[in-house]
Amino acid sequence: MRSVRARAALGATLVVAVALVAAGAVLLQVLRANLIGQAGLQAEIAAREVASQIALDRPLDRLDLPDGDERPVQVVEEGGRVAAVSEGLEAVSGTSTRAVAPLPSSAASPPGDDDGDDGGADGNDDDAPARGEVGAGPPRFTSGSATVDGRTAAYRFAAVQVTSGTAQRTYTVYAGAPLAAERDAVATVRTAMLIGLPVLLAVVGSVTWLVTRRALRPVEAIRSEMAAITASEDLSHRVPEPASRDEVARLARTTNETLAALEASVERQRRFVADASHELRSPIASLRTQLEVGAAHPELLDLDGAVQDTQRLQQLAADLLLLARLDAGERPAARRVDVAELLQEEVARRHGDRLPVTVAVHRGGAGPGAGDGAGFEVIGSPGQLRRVIGNLLDNAQRHAAASVSASVRAAAGRVEVVVCDDGAGVPETDRERIFERFVRLDDARTRDEGGAGLGLAIARDVAGRHGGTLTVGAAEGGGARFVLSLPAATGAGQAPTGPGPA
Repeated sequence: MRSVRARAALGATLVVAVALVAAGAVLLQVLRANLIGQAGLQAEIAAREVASQIALDRPLDRLDLPDGDERPVQVVEEGGRVAAVSEGLEAVSGTSTRAVAPLPSSAASPPGDDDGDDGGADGNDDDAPARGEVGAGPPRFTSGSATVDGRTAAYRFAAVQVTSGTAQRTYTVYAGAPLAAERDAVATVRTAMLIGLPVLLAVVGSVTWLVTRRALRPVEAIRSEMAAITASEDLSHRVPEPASRDEVARLARTTNETLAALEASVERQRRFVADASHELRSPIASLRTQLEVGAAHPELLDLDGAVQDTQRLQQLAADLLLLARLDAGERPAARRVDVAELLQEEVARRHGDRLPVTVAVHRGGAGPGAGDGAGFEVIGSPGQLRRVIGNLLDNAQRHAAASVSASVRAAAGRVEVVVCDDGAGVPETDRERIFERFVRLDDARTRDEGGAGLGLAIARDVAGRHGGTLTVGAAEGGGARFVLSLPAATGAGQAPTGPGPA
């Protein structure tokens, strides 16, 4: 079955069916046992009444026996001789003997006066015969049948032993109680269960089907909307969210959140492709123009301009490749890197910068190993961290008026690199926007025609994947102040953990 509703309805029906069948079987067994127990109790009472008469030395042929239709009685003497039976008993099974005709015996009537005189006026004469006793042990119960006046029925028999008072003979009294009521009651209950069980199962299956259908209706709406979104490729649509607070509502909300994140990701990818195409077009067109001019007029070839355009194109391609690797979740290398040495090396190799860079290393911090350089070590990729520092210095060089400064310090388990310039600074409203890809403020465009707006975006992404942060604020003397904060290394081989993908 491919339908969840059908599987749920079938499963619920099967579970209820098994439970009802088991409960019904137990109920029938308990009912049968109770009714048989009641019949046995009635048979025991009848047997003890007859046994009490024998214990009082009443003659066997004068026993007051119950009606055979209701309580068939059979008295069997020790040795198997039938001593007395109830009136109308024609056949019996389930007792010690099937005989139903009393056999003559000299002891058929216990010794005593034939008139039943008890030997004294008040029945307390010392010469009166001793009374017998009824067996003190529990009676024995058997099931059988008896035919009384031509009608055969099932009975529950109770067997009680008794000893006569005078003759000291032992008899077993069998008395039966009919099981017709038990069988009728069990049959009635069984018939009611056989009729009611299919009806109840049909009700359970139908209710489960309807409830499941109602519960899964929002899921079907979600599926339909998702199918429509897939067919139209329009990620701006959202699935309907039920007003309930159950799992389906949470599924709908999570689906909409996923669609929103997917839409934002696709939009960023589209902007990235569009911006990359736009940024690549300019250097490629310039390089092509210069090459075409050089091919037609070699004396007019601007070789320096062609080299600059090639370098710009190469830098842009490298930036795009690094961003693609970062977006793919590439893990940075887990190596110990001395950030102070990295900063000094990066500044030392920048001979052709527009402005000199002042470097300060504050070794008096509270970080681990302060004073010997170990406090400036972090875990990460040397190449990527060098790229971050280089991008920050490049950005400061573009916007500085007269000076650029860089410093590194270690404190509270963090290593911080601070890069400041004395330019116009970054407006507070744009301090987060400048970290977006291909974003350049208006004054940046007028000052520098070569920037593509990827340097700061790359720097923040790399910092995040190293477990650090990159923020911008205002410098003390005006201008921008960029702070790169990274977790200090605490053990060899420690892997960086950042907020972004690993």
